[in-house]
Formats: sequence, structure tokens, C-alpha cells
Amino acid sequence: MHTLIERVIRRLKNNPDYKFENDYSLRELSVILWGRCRQLSRGVWKRMFFKRSEGLVFIGSHVNIKHSYLFSAGKNLIIEDHVYINALSSDGIRIKNNVSIARNCTLICTGVIAQKGKGIIVGNCSGINAGTYLGGQGGIEIGDNVIIGPGVKIFSENHNFADFNINIKDQGVTRNGVFIHDNCWIGAGVTILAGVTIGEGCVIAAGSIVTKTVAPHSVVAGVPAKILKKRGELLSQEVPV
Repeated sequence: MHTLIERVIRRLKNNPDYKFENDYSLRELSVILWGRCRQLSRGVWKRMFFKRSEGLVFIGSHVNIKHSYLFSAGKNLIIEDHVYINALSSDGIRIKNNVSIARNCTLICTGVIAQKGKGIIVGNCSGINAGTYLGGQGGIEIGDNVIIGPGVKIFSENHNFADFNINIKDQGVTRNGVFIHDNCWIGAGVTILAGVTIGEGCVIAAGSIVTKTVAPHSVVAGVPAKILKKRGELLSQEVPV
């Protein structure tokens, strides 16, 4: 069974080098396959309402996709349990190939109905871990092969608050897109604020709050986040990611 699963995944991912660990028991493999089959059956139904779907879609239980006619999926999309997605926006939500969205994630593009948001793009072979929040009001674009750790929060909109004579909630918002380039690792619990661009190949340490653009191949940590080094340089201390 191990060999069969490995061949199937290689074919689905179009990756002849994919390796599947062989220390799973037959019972464990059976449970995994049964769960994937159930997800696939839900996906067959849900994908009928998508704007576009290019391949298999695996959907867990209690997944809510609002305005699914603005949601596009590439090949082999996996959406785990209790994910909430609202694609209402000018550009919608576009998920490319071989993307996984873990349980309890929220992807939302429009906050206040009076102001339609821009949208979200997630690149090929990127993974969004459990409990992540993506607020795409001002636009979020995530590149290829990006790891988004659990509990990450990305915001592309800020409330205006300069006028003392008007309630903050009535002063409107400012929107600035967030761009995460290819091959980045965003650690657990990171917060990324509106207007930030994270260059290719960056590592953002767990718990960091990123308020400014980060140059490519940087290792970043702190509140607010600062560059500790460039990848490949020796660190005098371990970076928690």
C-alpha cells in the first residue's frame, strides 16, 4: 500500500521525486485514505460552485466558502476542517496548484460591506497552517513554495484615527497590499501588517510583528521585527521559528 500511495501522490503533484515515509502501519494508512476519500467526495460537490477549478479538491467537514463564484482553485487543493472563506472582493480568491489550507483558518477579503476588498492569491505548492488569518481587503499575494506557520495573521487594511472629533470607526480605512515572495518561511504566530513586502527566501521567526518591508534572503525576528542576518551567515544564537 505504501508504494501505491507514493505513486498516486507523485502523479497528483507531478513530482517524480516525492517520498512517502514507510513506517506507517496498515491501520494508519487506511485511516488516512478514508479521510482523504471523504474530503474528495465533498470537494466534488463544492467545486461545482467555484469560479474555476482545474483539478481535484479535498474539503474537510464544516468548511464554509461564501461567494464561491469568486473562488478559483488549481490542482490538488486541500482544505481541512472548520475553514471559513469569504471571497467577496473585486479580484476574488485565487489558489494555485498543490496548496493546503489547514483547519480553523480564515480567509476574508471584505470587512465592511460598504467597501469591497481586493482579494487574495496563494501560489503553487504553498501551505497555510492551522488558525491562520488572511485579511485581503487591500490585497494579499503569497508566492510559490511558501510555508505559513500556525496562527499567522496578515492584515492589508488599517483604520484611520487622526481626527479627535470623529469616532475611529467612522474615519474610514487605508488599504495597502501585502506581498510575500517565493520560498519564504513565516513562523508560528507572526503578524504581518499592511503595506509590507517580504522578499524571496526570507525566514520570519515565530511571534514576530513585521511592520516594514524585508529584503530577500533575510532572517527576521522581534517586536517590531528586525533583520538578524542574511541566510547562509552564521548566527551566534538560535532563531526560534
